[in-house]
Amino acid sequence: MSGLSTTTLKRAPSWAVSLPEELQTPCFIVSERGIIDNLRATAYACGGVERLMPHVKTHRSGWVVERLLREGVTAFKAATVAEVAMVLEAGAQHVVWAYPTVNRAHIRTVLALAHAHPDARVEALVDSTAGVAAWRLAANGTPLINLALLIDLDAGMGRTGAPIAAPTLQLARELATSGCFGGWHVYDGHIHDLDRAVRGARVAAIVEQVAALMHAADAAGLSTRLIAGGSYTFDLWPPALADFVSPGSWTYSSAQHDSELPALGWAPSAYVLATVISRTSTTATLDAGSKAISPDKPLAERFRWDGKILMMSEEHVVVENTDLAVGDRVMLLPRHACTTAYLYPSALVLDSEGSWEVREQLGSRR
Repeated sequence: MSGLSTTTLKRAPSWAVSLPEELQTPCFIVSERGIIDNLRATAYACGGVERLMPHVKTHRSGWVVERLLREGVTAFKAATVAEVAMVLEAGAQHVVWAYPTVNRAHIRTVLALAHAHPDARVEALVDSTAGVAAWRLAANGTPLINLALLIDLDAGMGRTGAPIAAPTLQLARELATSGCFGGWHVYDGHIHDLDRAVRGARVAAIVEQVAALMHAADAAGLSTRLIAGGSYTFDLWPPALADFVSPGSWTYSSAQHDSELPALGWAPSAYVLATVISRTSTTATLDAGSKAISPDKPLAERFRWDGKILMMSEEHVVVENTDLAVGDRVMLLPRHACTTAYLYPSALVLDSEGSWEVREQLGSRR
């Protein structure tokens, strides 16, 4: 077993060559320089960093929020109350909880976070009169001084959101009368066509609907402030209509976005380091199972590999391979960075000065 004294690093980006030898695997590995480069590419694509409202669910890391603040990002979108708290604790002055709910325990937590950060702007989504009523009940008459509610619009995804239609203006009027209407939110995550022209046409159809609704809102004296888009569409929403766009996957990129959105210039910046623990003549077994990488994707697509991914359990994955040796370390590029990052409470980060350090992230905390 002489090959185990000095392990070999395979399938790794150039920035990972100085990885420490002694690491427990699987391990989440991140390049801070890659995040900064991806930010600049994303800001360029949408017309300026001031339009960016990155979704933090991709990384769930306070240190990433802090770094993006230093690079000029001013607003963030979050999916869970733990992410809202993380963003505020990192020093952000504007966060949107993009998850319409009637769960009063969660609502009260966000109300408390807004109260604890009076200088920050905290916003949340509603898409129904029941949602508005839940916020009123949780607030119990307490003024929402630095918290506003946005109306979530359904752009065709069919998950959450009010119709993009005139009757939805009544919900906006109800919020405006209460003094807590902050504008609108529309997420078009169902659009992920590979052809940019096709994506553009689909977004244009939604833009036409939303623009008509905003025209009616303006005529009624209501806010027309809008947050729109996702990772496949953020650069297609016109600045004249969408004040903010909110992609998130750019932060780390992924095998999926590396192949499907190459024109954006995002560099994969997060990997899972695994070790080869066994092999046959045609396969290798790695210590990175479903608890380690992209568990929401079909087995064959959970990470980039040039052969078949044959089998995966919680702690193992078996892949087609003939060139790896037992003890080799392999950098796996996730198909889905978001659902890989949340599996880890910390990441080993190559900082922008070239040093490795362990940094905390939320992991699976909600």
